[in-house]
Amino acid sequence: MNVIELQNLTKDYGHGRGIFDVNINVEKGQVYGFLGPNGAGKSTAIRHIMGFSKPDKGSVRVYGYDSFKDYDKFFDKVGYIPGEIALPEGLTGTEFIKMMGDLRHSKDNPKVKELLDLFELDPRFETKRMSLGDKRKLAIIVAFMNDPELLVLDEPTSGLDPVMQEVFIDYIHKEKERGKTIFLSSHIFKEIEDTCDLISIIKDGKIITTFNGDKIKHSKNKSYKCKFTSPEDMQSFLGKMKKHPLYSRAQNKEFYISKVENKKNQVIVNIVDNNINALVQLLTEYKLIAFKQVEFTLEDYFMQFYIEDKHYGGAL
Repeated sequence: MNVIELQNLTKDYGHGRGIFDVNINVEKGQVYGFLGPNGAGKSTAIRHIMGFSKPDKGSVRVYGYDSFKDYDKFFDKVGYIPGEIALPEGLTGTEFIKMMGDLRHSKDNPKVKELLDLFELDPRFETKRMSLGDKRKLAIIVAFMNDPELLVLDEPTSGLDPVMQEVFIDYIHKEKERGKTIFLSSHIFKEIEDTCDLISIIKDGKIITTFNGDKIKHSKNKSYKCKFTSPEDMQSFLGKMKKHPLYSRAQNKEFYISKVENKKNQVIVNIVDNNINALVQLLTEYKLIAFKQVEFTLEDYFMQFYIEDKHYGGAL
């Protein structure tokens, strides 16, 4: 059963902004990762899932219901963390938790104390005086406190310190083990890599690839760190790399430079397994300080889709 279904979803804000013909299916018990830089369209998709926005084209269904017309029929099953936290002023965290509990007909919820202790939040302060991290913790607690079947999380750890990010990821693992369905939008690679069964990468409002989370661990793509004795050698290598016939097929992501570190005279080369001999042949012309394989990560895979050849790899 698909808990979330997006079919040809389009919301066009003009000037290339929005999302275009997005298709997503999230099955019951699945953790689905939605990865992309800020402005790629992640939050727009989530606003449609939550029923906050009406599609220009296509459809969005949650538990079989039209998310815009029938959001009230699935609202109680969903825990939602927005990307931008806007809390009402004039309330303490305690009062806000009570208000949200009343809306969901929940009183004296023992899970609230469990979550407050876990995320180390003192809710007695007014929301307007809370730090960004404490506001995020408060949003997390409200999202999880009624033990929802579906979690829709938009950049959930933004503003949390590294320790609390790890606490959150560990909690997501436990919710996953309990069979929760989770839709997780993020631009933090570790967050997605550590938790998700299926991952989609979105760029300029369009999904450019969807893959199983295990694909990265068993990928044929490899990364090698090459550290040269001089900047002249490194620049020479970069020039020859660009002229190599395999490099001319960079759109296939088979043989390319993913990173240049000028201060270290070091480059990271990404290749597929069967191109290792070509790389070694190029490197035999130079004396190297170091040459070793580095782990191929979700970030490496992601950056393949954002490479700008003129920058030897570009950046977000």
